[in-house]
Amino acid sequence: MNAIIISALMGVLMMFTSIITSNKQVIKNVALIALLFLLVGNIVDTYNIFSIKVDTKGMLSFGKFGLYFNTLIIAATTIFVLLSGNEIVKTGDYAADYFALIFFVLCGIAILSSFNNLLMMFLGVEIMSIPLYILTGSAKKNLKSNEASLKYFLMGAFSTGIMLMGIALMYGATGSFGIQAIKLVDNELSFTKVMQTPLLEVIGLLLVYAAMLFKVSAAPFHFWAPDVYDGAPSAFASFMATIVKAAGFIALINLFFLKAVELHYLWKMVTVLVIITTLIIGNITAVFQQSVKRMLAYSSIAHAGFMMFALYAQNDIAKEGILIYTVAYSLATIGLFAILAKMDDYSLEGYNGMAKTQPLLAFANAIFLLSLAGIPLTVGFFAKYYMLAAVLKFSGGFGLFLTITGVVFAAVSVYYYFRVLQAMYFKEGDAKVADVTVGFKLGLMLCIAAIIFFGIFPDVLLAWFYF
Repeated sequence: MNAIIISALMGVLMMFTSIITSNKQVIKNVALIALLFLLVGNIVDTYNIFSIKVDTKGMLSFGKFGLYFNTLIIAATTIFVLLSGNEIVKTGDYAADYFALIFFVLCGIAILSSFNNLLMMFLGVEIMSIPLYILTGSAKKNLKSNEASLKYFLMGAFSTGIMLMGIALMYGATGSFGIQAIKLVDNELSFTKVMQTPLLEVIGLLLVYAAMLFKVSAAPFHFWAPDVYDGAPSAFASFMATIVKAAGFIALINLFFLKAVELHYLWKMVTVLVIITTLIIGNITAVFQQSVKRMLAYSSIAHAGFMMFALYAQNDIAKEGILIYTVAYSLATIGLFAILAKMDDYSLEGYNGMAKTQPLLAFANAIFLLSLAGIPLTVGFFAKYYMLAAVLKFSGGFGLFLTITGVVFAAVSVYYYFRVLQAMYFKEGDAKVADVTVGFKLGLMLCIAAIIFFGIFPDVLLAWFYF
């Protein structure tokens, strides 16, 4: 509960910060201090040192998994502000409001990590999503930003309607908004027993599933992502592609680790189809992109396919893997977008010769891309390893087929990531990058160190979760 309340209060605080000062650097520093305060508040809640007690009537359940996920997300947001804070304040004249909206997004994420009720899930999704529509269109003088914001809002509103219809049908079938699974006779999972699930419950679950697939940009509900990420300011695009996407998967895990039993065979078939389609569309389309920003957008769709493995496997390794994947994907993508925002040209040609003009930025880009590709000695390797291991451990079904498919498309992703490496190190050019501060370079080095450290000692990330 600490994360929900403190993030909301910090959002209100940031709204009033602009009244006290108009200095954008001061506003950014206040946001960083507020994030650190939020991080500490969530940590003390995790260890029961101090928790704000609120009777939620069982609609929220604060477990170690959800609280630890909050810690990772808040830490990732802090790194995001450290690296991209200057780009955020340059976006427009309302820097304090941008940071306030980020805190409100974190409030929604904290609800999604701990909901025990469909209404709380809906509130969490909307509290997380509505600020993003505004942040996407924050570059008011940029027509692409305005177009992206409108597309995101319209598609988001449509998916919300689908979610509400699903929730209504589930309530009609069960008479409750709780997410506890229906108890089948004798607790057996035979086809005959599973057919006892009310038809309204099945349809409702599928509608909620489809709506949440939109939020995580999984196929076939991915079509909004490239245009929105391309049109949004780079800083906010990285926030949506990483932290918000991870929150969507945690919501899916919280709901369907309990409710998938009611779909059983249908759940397996639909999820396998979604995974395969997402991997194909994300990876194959990324190969043909000439804009690095759009390539990263399609790459985020491909990573959504990998994160779907955890949803299919539904075991302890899957829960461990989604935490590692959140860290690996967030660190690398936030770093890549932070560098991208400093560049004049987002095309592959814009990266030509970066190793000569900006060797540190080129090296950082290389580490981030290697991690996304899943190369050993980076945390991205173990992120993909845990996803594949979770599916292999899953008894029966399409486990082996999904594992082979995942390995094949991981190899495909190496190709388009290495195109950027080729441009930076093996092509002549004069990559133009805006002035880079010492603080920005230190932030990149921190991300590099974390990626390599967790790539060698991934158990450090999990030790806190279990002990």
